[in-house]
Amino acid sequence: MDAFAAQLNGLLVDTFRTILKVEEQMLRDRHTLDLSISEMHLIESVGKGKEEGLTISSIAEDLSISLPSVTVAINKLQAKGYVEKFRGGTDSRMVYVKLTRNGRHVDAMHRRFHEIMVENIARDMDEAEKEALSRGIVRLNAFFRGKLKPEVN
Repeated sequence: MDAFAAQLNGLLVDTFRTILKVEEQMLRDRHTLDLSISEMHLIESVGKGKEEGLTISSIAEDLSISLPSVTVAINKLQAKGYVEKFRGGTDSRMVYVKLTRNGRHVDAMHRRFHEIMVENIARDMDEAEKEALSRGIVRLNAFFRGKLKPEVN
């Protein structure tokens, strides 16, 4: 591994761990929240469905996790009062999930956390640096998405 690759590897590992630790700390600091990071990301995914809600399948696809895993997690979040399930209008067999008032509050708090993080990262960058960072992260994301194997449902 050359010097650049070693430095990049160290930065990626450290950045990933630090982001997770900061998110965990944010959840811990909110003593009223009884959520894990995984549950927080599930709430974030459900929030994309707004009032119309999302199906379990679409949530599983969004997060690249299996249907059974999403079903179990959604049931836990429903018991905690963050999501609710309801039957679809035109097809009563379809079950949709949407956020409750508490779920929307937590989702907004989490989105704000990410907004502040991005604002702070970009604050002292000029446009060329922002563009270079964006291009690099797009490539990084494409690489990891290419390595992602779909879970068996």
